[in-house]
Amino acid sequence: MYFTDRGIEELSDRRGDEEVTIDWLAEKLRDFVDANPEFETAIERLATYLARDND
Repeated sequence: MYFTDRGIEELSDRRGDEEVTIDWLAEKLRDFVDANPEFETAIERLATYLARDND
């Protein structure tokens, strides 16, 4: 596991049983970028990856 996977593991542990909508996720990503504009490029890449993933 990479060091950066710890946040992913925490997300899974804390919220793994919840169901969310894409609209909810998009709003959370917007809120995060508003609060942390230095991560805008990374969030944009993640959103694009999720939007185009067909698996």
